[in-house]
Amino acid sequence: MKATLVLADGRSFSGESFGAEGESIGEIVFNTSMFGYQEILTDPSYCGQIVVMTYPLIGNYGINPEDNESDKPHLKGFIVKELSGIPSNWRSTQTLDEFLKQHQIIGIQGIDTRALTRHIRDNGAQQAVLSTLTDDIESLRAKAQSEPPMEGRDMVREVTCKSPYDWAVGEWEMAEGRIRLKPESTNGASKDRFSVVAYDFGIKQNILRKLVQSGCRVKVVPANTPAQEVLDMKPDGIFLSNGPGDPDAVAYAVDTVKQLLGKAPIFAICLGHQILSLALGAKTFKLRFGHHGGNQPVIDLATRKVEITSQNHGFSVDAQSVGGGFESASLNLNDQTVEGIRHKEMSILSVQYHPEASPGPHDSDHLFQEFIEMMKAR
Repeated sequence: MKATLVLADGRSFSGESFGAEGESIGEIVFNTSMFGYQEILTDPSYCGQIVVMTYPLIGNYGINPEDNESDKPHLKGFIVKELSGIPSNWRSTQTLDEFLKQHQIIGIQGIDTRALTRHIRDNGAQQAVLSTLTDDIESLRAKAQSEPPMEGRDMVREVTCKSPYDWAVGEWEMAEGRIRLKPESTNGASKDRFSVVAYDFGIKQNILRKLVQSGCRVKVVPANTPAQEVLDMKPDGIFLSNGPGDPDAVAYAVDTVKQLLGKAPIFAICLGHQILSLALGAKTFKLRFGHHGGNQPVIDLATRKVEITSQNHGFSVDAQSVGGGFESASLNLNDQTVEGIRHKEMSILSVQYHPEASPGPHDSDHLFQEFIEMMKAR
């Protein structure tokens, strides 16, 4: 079946549909990862977005029930150059096409994804419509233009959990033979188990696995959980998760974090990093096309060490607004945007990128152990 993609600025592409049929509107962004499409599809940070994969062949290892980053996909559409119809992977239980059909996500293949990526890079992320119902360019363009931009939108309410829950599963381990990955229930069973409360702004499951594997007892709470309720749990540390949308629109979370500052060590990633920065007095802004992929170089300003990181964000902390009791700790070498902050007095570990990867490099995996050391030193 034919599918049509139309951007708000009028650029259009025609291709072949896969996954669900229908029509969907979202902010179009591109991801430069060569693999990890299942993790990308199920990452809540993509809520409200249509994702273009720059790598030309997608779907070649299928879908399995263990690599999801949440219980379902949250994006609005998926765009690839070529869909692999026959996955080759002993862990695969369904094709990418079947997975998207199951979750009512529209896909399109057979378009020039290089041209589309360059257009987004040159003209910025914008609203777009993906449709199998009509190829009327002007009507689809009008729909894209009528959709509100990502600025000012609180997407966290759409992805956060409804009630608190405990997480006790560590990282997956390969068992002997060709069988599925199984969670390690004991997770190393360290004598020093740290109690961590994790705010769910759209949290990825591999973050939770990393925390448990590092020696934490984790309780996940909704994004609107009052600060006092968390402090009453007497946590050794507080985690602020990744998530979608504009950090300025999540004012309730910023107010909560202000009340948590200095009460316990805080580890923040992605949207959590932006919310923490706002709580400290910084400002954020919308990036032209965002950082989405597993090949973003970041330099630590103290050690001058460079790490290749996994990133997925459309907003960033304004470097000019960083000051007072905190300072920039790391920068993106591509565009010099802030990738981390440190505080001169409080125990804070805050990064824009994803040390848990999934997908991506493991260069910054050590940050989870640094969080443990912060709690030990408390």
